[in-house]
Order: sequence, then structure tokens, then C-alpha cells
Amino acid sequence: MRAPKSCVRNGFTLIELLVVMAVIATLLSLVAPRYFDSVEKAKEATLKTNLRQLREAIDKRFGDTGQYPATLNILVTERYLYAIPEDPITERNDSWVEIPYPDRSKVGGFDVHSGANDIGRNGVPYAQW
Repeated sequence: MRAPKSCVRNGFTLIELLVVMAVIATLLSLVAPRYFDSVEKAKEATLKTNLRQLREAIDKRFGDTGQYPATLNILVTERYLYAIPEDPITERNDSWVEIPYPDRSKVGGFDVHSGANDIGRNGVPYAQW
């Protein structure tokens, strides 16, 4: 006669799974705010870089031709830029706001600002950067 086989169970109990889920949730609650803060920092750094790139292209065209471009698209057609960069806050490349210079002697001259309505981490609205 054979001895009865012991019942071996493979797997986890419900309590073990709940403990693991609680540990994962605790870790996510610690990491998530830091992740989203770093995403915002990266977007603002990209915005600063894109604004500098656009303003440099405007100045280079003025240095070459003596005239400011009428629109940003002229910078692309004349190969000062490969493409109009994306505004990382609005995630669009057609939201840039072209603001004419107060000095009317600069025909066609303008400055570029973000079209976002949000306020940056430094307390200044993106539209004033």
C-alpha cells in the first residue's frame, strides 16, 4: 500500500499578494511626484532652448539681409531653421506668439514668446519668457 501524497501548493496566498501590492503602492507614491517635477523641469528647459534658437535665427536673418522676417515660416523657407520647433508646453509648433518690437523703425521685427497660458515654476507666465 502506498503512503498518501502530501498536498504541495504552488503559488502565493492572498495575504502575500496584498503585502506586495502595498509595498509597490508606497514606492510609487514616493517616486511619482519627483517624476512629474522632473518632467516639468525638462519642458521648461526645452522651452528656453527653443526660444533661444528662434531668436538667434531671427537675428541671423537680420544680420544677413538687414531685414527682420515677417513670419517664422520665412526662417524655414530661407533655411535659417530646418523646421519651426515645437513649443513643449502646448506641444504644438504653431502656437508661438510673434510680438512686434515697440520700436516701429524695425519693420517686420518681432520677438517670439510661448503661446501657453500657464505659469512657469519661477512664477512668470510662459507668455512672457
